[in-house]
Amino acid sequence: MTSIDTTFDSYSDTPSGKDPDTFSPTLRRYHQILWSKDLPSGEKFELDLNTPRLLHHKSDLGEFYLSSDSLGHTYKNTKKMGHITGQFTADEMDLFFSICSTIGAYIIFPAKQIDKKMTINGARGMNHKIQDRFDLTLECIRLFYLEKNSPLTDTFVRYSSFFSLFSDFKGYVNFFLLQDLVDENCSEIKFWCQFKGFDHQPLPRSVSEYRGYKNNLTSFVTARNKRIVSFSAL
Repeated sequence: MTSIDTTFDSYSDTPSGKDPDTFSPTLRRYHQILWSKDLPSGEKFELDLNTPRLLHHKSDLGEFYLSSDSLGHTYKNTKKMGHITGQFTADEMDLFFSICSTIGAYIIFPAKQIDKKMTINGARGMNHKIQDRFDLTLECIRLFYLEKNSPLTDTFVRYSSFFSLFSDFKGYVNFFLLQDLVDENCSEIKFWCQFKGFDHQPLPRSVSEYRGYKNNLTSFVTARNKRIVSFSAL
C-alpha cells in the first residue's frame, strides 16, 4: 500500500480560505487509499477519483458518492466558544488545530443529497444536539445499528444503504479504524467530554471541560494516526 504521511497538514495544499474536505487533493487521495479495501462481507470496496472533489464507488453493492468530513473540531473560530478557547494560548490552539488537520481527524460520508434533504455532514453540523462532535455522531451511529432513535436517526435512515455495507457497528468501527473511540466490545463510546444525554449542551461549558475535550480528542487522533500507519504498511 502507498505510504501515508500522518503528519501531513491538509491545509497545506488547500487554497487559502477553502475547506480541505473539498479542496485538498492529498486528503482526497489518502481517503481513496485507506478506504479502498475489503468490507466485512469480504467484498471489495474500491473508490475512484473520477468525480471532481469526491470519491466514487460503483459495483453490485450500489453506487456511492462520498466526501471527506472532519471529525476533529477545535471550535476555536466558534464565537460562542470564544470566552473559553480564548483562555488558551495561541500556541496551544495552533497545535490542537494542527493535529486535527492530519488524516487521523478525517472520515468519509455520502455526499449526495437524498430527497433534497441534508447529508450526514450537514445534519451533524446543523443539529444543535450534536454540534459537529464526532464522538456524539458515533453514538448516533451505534444506536442506529441497534435500531434505536437518536438525533440523527432520520438522516441515517436515508443513507441506510451506506451503513449496511459494514454489516454492524463493529464492522463500521473496524473499517474506519475507530477502535480507540469505543470500548473493547464496541458497546460504549469513549466520549471526549462527559455525556449526559442528547438533551444536554454538547459543547464544553468551561475551561476545564474544554481542556478535557482537547486532550481526549488529541489522544484519539494521535492513536488513530498510529493505526493508519500500521494499516498502510500492510
